[in-house]
Amino acid sequence: MSKVVTDSTHEGPAVGAADGALAGVEGKTPWQLFWRRFRRDKVALVGLFLIGLMIFAALSAGFFAKNVVHHPDPNQFYFEMLDEFGLPLGPNAQFWFGADPAGRDLFIQVLYGARTSLIVAFFATGIEVIIGVVLGVMAGFFRGKVDTFISRSMDVVLSLPVLLLALGLVSACGLQPEGCLGGLIKPGLLLVSYVIGLFSWPYIARIVRGQVLSLREKEFVESARSMGAGNIRIMFKEILPNLVAPIIVYTTLLIPANILFEAALSYLGIGVPITTPSWGRLLADSSHIFDVAWWTMFFPGVFLLITTLAFNLVGDGLRDALDPRGQPPAYGKKERRRREKEAMEEAAELETMVAAPAAESGSP
Repeated sequence: MSKVVTDSTHEGPAVGAADGALAGVEGKTPWQLFWRRFRRDKVALVGLFLIGLMIFAALSAGFFAKNVVHHPDPNQFYFEMLDEFGLPLGPNAQFWFGADPAGRDLFIQVLYGARTSLIVAFFATGIEVIIGVVLGVMAGFFRGKVDTFISRSMDVVLSLPVLLLALGLVSACGLQPEGCLGGLIKPGLLLVSYVIGLFSWPYIARIVRGQVLSLREKEFVESARSMGAGNIRIMFKEILPNLVAPIIVYTTLLIPANILFEAALSYLGIGVPITTPSWGRLLADSSHIFDVAWWTMFFPGVFLLITTLAFNLVGDGLRDALDPRGQPPAYGKKERRRREKEAMEEAAELETMVAAPAAESGSP
C-alpha cells in the first residue's frame, strides 16, 4: 500500500510571489476613494473651511454679542452711533463694522443675519429634497399614469411666476399675527422656508426621475424583484442608495440658491419679521445711503457673497469627487501631471490585483 506524503510547509515561488504582491494591496471603499479625490481639490477644501467658519459665526452670534462687543440685543439703538445729520458712523474700536442706518451694531446684525440665512436655507433645502426625491423616485419607477401626473405637476410649478407668488403668499400670511391656514403657517423663518421649498422641489425631482428611469432596468433590481421584494422596498432599499451621490451634489448647489432667495424676499421687505436680522434687509436698508455709508452695504454683501461662493465651490468639488469621469479638462501642467500620476497609481493597483490570483494559481 503506497503512502502519499504531502509537504504542507513548502510553497512554490509563484504562491510566494502572489502573497508578496497581495501584501502591498490595500482595498479601498468607494467613500475612501471619494475622500482621496475630494481632499486633493484645494479650492473645495477652502470652500468647506469657509462654510464651517460661517456656521461657527452663526452659532456664536449670541456669545459675541454678550461677551465680546457687549451689545446683547441686536435691535438695540445707539444714539452715539449717529451724527448730527442722522447718518450712521463708520467702523471703530467699539463698533467693528460701524452702525447700520438705524444706529444698531452692524457686526452683530451681520452675525445674526448669518444665522437667519443658514436656518432658512437648510430648512427650505430639506423640504425640497424630501418632496423632490420621493416624487422623483415614484415617477421614474412606476412610469405610466403616475409619471405623467407627477411630471405635469412639475411643469405647472416650474411655469408659475415664483417671485410674484412668493410675494403674495408671504404678504398674506405675514401681515396677520395669527398666520394663515388656521394658524398652521405663522410669520417667521418657517414661513419663508415653506415658500422657498414648495416652489423649488421640481428641479431635484427631475434629476432623480431621470436617474431612476435608468436604474430600474438594472440587474440588481430584477434580482430583488425575483426574490419577492415589493415596490416600496425596491424603490427605497435598492434604488435610493444609488442616488446618494447626485442628491448630495445637488443639495449643496440648492443651499446657496435658497440663501439668495431669502435675501431677495427680505430685500423686498416681505421675508423674515422686521425684528429678525437678515442680510437682505440690511442691504435694503442701506440702498439709499450706501454712497455716504459704504460699510452698511459692504459687510452684508461680502458675507452673502462668501457664503454662496463657498457652497458652490464645495458642490463642484463633490461633483468631481463622486463622478471623476465628469471632471473638466486639465489646462495647467501641474494639474495634468497630477491626474496622470493618479491614473498611473490606479492602473498599477488594478494590475497588481489582477496579476495576484493568476500567480497564486501557478499560471505563467
